[in-house]
Amino acid sequence: MTDGMPLADLGSRKRGRRFVRILEAVADRGAMTLPELVAMLGVSAATARRDLAELADHGLVRRTHGGVRAIDSGGELPVDLRDTQCPVAKLAIARAVAARVPRDRHAVALSGGTTTARVAMELSRHPLLTIVTNSLTIADLVHTHPDLRIVTTGGSLRTQSLEMVGALAERTFGALNVGTAILGADGIAAGAGVTTHDETEARTNRAMAASAQRVIVVADGSKVGRVTLAQMVPIDGVHTLVTDSSADRGELDRLRAAGVEVVVA
Repeated sequence: MTDGMPLADLGSRKRGRRFVRILEAVADRGAMTLPELVAMLGVSAATARRDLAELADHGLVRRTHGGVRAIDSGGELPVDLRDTQCPVAKLAIARAVAARVPRDRHAVALSGGTTTARVAMELSRHPLLTIVTNSLTIADLVHTHPDLRIVTTGGSLRTQSLEMVGALAERTFGALNVGTAILGADGIAAGAGVTTHDETEARTNRAMAASAQRVIVVADGSKVGRVTLAQMVPIDGVHTLVTDSSADRGELDRLRAAGVEVVVA
């Protein structure tokens, strides 16, 4: 992400959803022409050009004569755009997870991500809760709630996800005992476990999971059956997956057979 205005501030949520569709389509195809984008988005050529100009200015795509091509980013969307994806599903998932967290004294560890951020907002209604997180976004969302105790890790800032990662963050989690770890994921599959795009983030989240008595993975249906670069937790380290009804049923059955409790919100 370049200096300047975050993508989330550049316009409406509708425009944010167009950005996501462009990035996903270009990543899938490698390149697209302007007429192809106009047909896909159902907008004018002028609107498509403005969208491409903003994405190119932020280093997310490369403009070409007559279109656009992908810049390799490991398949990971910028954090500013992720909240435009599956908002209804993420809210349902968050509410289902919050209902499973005790309302008495309890410590919850939360990784970064837009779904875990929604969970944090739902958990802010729980009294006597301690939230441990390496996510600057989550800490900012919940720090104003007087009944919550917030513990943040140190570490190196990963700008794509606004998470603190690395040895300092891992040592913080290693020094704590939490009741429940709630992990976001870029993918979860019975064979590959819980995965993410970045290996340093994966190691930090592995330390978070190791500190917990129970591990809950939150993932919308598009992440179920998906495998990305780095494993955070093997599947036998996951107690519960909370997802939505768009998840592949065959993969959910495989996860259940591997011993994971599956909750469809």
